[in-house]
Amino acid sequence: MTAVSLTPAGPFSLAAGVRFLEDFTPACYSGTAHEVLRLAFPADDGHSTVAAAVRQEETADGAAGTVRAEFTVHPGVPDGDLDGSPADPASAGAGPVSTESGSWPDEAVRAQLARILSLDVDGSGFPALAADPVVAGLMAEFPGLRPVCFHSPYEAAVWAVIGHRIRMTQAAAIKARLAERYGRAVQVAGRTLHAFPTPPVLRAITRIPGLTEVKIERLHALAEAADAGELDAARLRATPVDDALTALRTLPGIGPFSAELILIRGAGHPDVFPHHEPRLHAAIATAYGLDETACGDIGRLAGIADGWRPYRSWIGLLLRARAERIGRHAS
Repeated sequence: MTAVSLTPAGPFSLAAGVRFLEDFTPACYSGTAHEVLRLAFPADDGHSTVAAAVRQEETADGAAGTVRAEFTVHPGVPDGDLDGSPADPASAGAGPVSTESGSWPDEAVRAQLARILSLDVDGSGFPALAADPVVAGLMAEFPGLRPVCFHSPYEAAVWAVIGHRIRMTQAAAIKARLAERYGRAVQVAGRTLHAFPTPPVLRAITRIPGLTEVKIERLHALAEAADAGELDAARLRATPVDDALTALRTLPGIGPFSAELILIRGAGHPDVFPHHEPRLHAAIATAYGLDETACGDIGRLAGIADGWRPYRSWIGLLLRARAERIGRHAS
């Protein structure tokens, strides 16, 4: 097991992130906001699996405490003919990778953890956006909340395909079953978690109850794209936004909405205004006291969002979190 530290630049609350995950259907997360955050996910190398326990230190002055993560990297499960049967138990139970043997390095895992928690972004300038009264209200309502991203663009893309035209709860159940049946089972701080299958494993699965053959073919294509580096987070974020979105839309089953999801919540890009997310548009209109017709005026909404640079993705998350909270209370 390896231990690493992440020092937040700007406001950050791990507890707020855990509370967000508990309400975020794709995460299927169950935990307690004031204890450890347990994670299990395919590493960015596309073959290994990471098991991590994340905690944040408390500080007396209310500043963002250091985030500490303990993790283990497990080797990839050998490719096989998965015709609907679970992965070989002996392979799934293989021991952790030794980082001394040239396997996926600790620093790469640290970088992926930082990206998942949006700690790879300097948030020291974020409080200055409170000059906007709407943003100030969001910061007060969700103190220290930063986007908690999908573990990778690969997982975000898979979610987009699974969830297309079905209920989110149904999609979440299918994704959870895939993890339990084909993903690696790991122990994290006293609990057993199942990571989502790595791209080579997903590519070999031929039958997934609840998904059409077309969706399965699209999942295979996404696994191949991940193996080819087309879903590399660093590359997507280094590419101009419009170009990155255009490239993502060439993937089977990925339309404009899904491409934005992958870039923002998969690659963790901090400064994108989504042009294809009606719920966010409605949340902006409501927050800024605009009439209903403004929801369709993307240019006007994008102009408002320009005032949130370079954290447009972050403010968008806070607006969605508020809208979801209001919706839960209303129901």
